[in-house]
Amino acid sequence: MTSTESGYLWRGLAVWLVIIVAESIHGTARVMPLQPRVGDLRARQIAFFTGMALILAVAVLFIRWIRARDARQLLHVGLLWMAMTLLFEISLGRFVLDYSWERILADYNLPKGGLMGFGLLFLVIAPRLAARLRGAPLSPRE
Repeated sequence: MTSTESGYLWRGLAVWLVIIVAESIHGTARVMPLQPRVGDLRARQIAFFTGMALILAVAVLFIRWIRARDARQLLHVGLLWMAMTLLFEISLGRFVLDYSWERILADYNLPKGGLMGFGLLFLVIAPRLAARLRGAPLSPRE
């Protein structure tokens, strides 16, 4: 893959940085007013849905700038977003916030109310969904 062909991945990474900053602000906003009122788990569950809307809004705003040409490239961007988010979440949880592995994994435990697994899947499909919503032209390789 040449640098010209991989340019969409660099732009996708830049958009991921916008997403992660927006999500970090969103997470802080969740903790301050919401968590004391409804508790930690319920606040994280509520923020999950507003966070998905935030991710989609950023994706829709930037999807044309990313310039992914087809469904395969959109999938690559989504997989990049998922991998970077997982790495960020684990690193932040373990090394900055000093969360236990149990606390980190709780966000991914569906039977106990954790929804982050769905969030990771949403990140994979968000670029394609954003492209559809924006009517971004894709090549016939779609």
